[in-house]
Amino acid sequence: MEKSFIAVALIVAVPTTIFAAEMTGTIKVIDKAHDSITLTDGKSFTLPEGIEAESLAIGEKIKVVYANKAGKLVATHIGSTK
Repeated sequence: MEKSFIAVALIVAVPTTIFAAEMTGTIKVIDKAHDSITLTDGKSFTLPEGIEAESLAIGEKIKVVYANKAGKLVATHIGSTK
């Protein structure tokens, strides 16, 4: 019985796992009010704690590491590409 419970718990937990992805792009819009950015391809990302919208610039080429959380793209790291 205990093994069955553990197996069910693992099956239920797997679909909720968040996978990180990364991409590069150019910033088109910076929304300081909502702490988000939009790239020239139309993808929008919520900025993580520790990265302020004021530190980014429109036209800046960046690499974004992000996760899809509840249907929203949430950046976990943003770095400049030179």
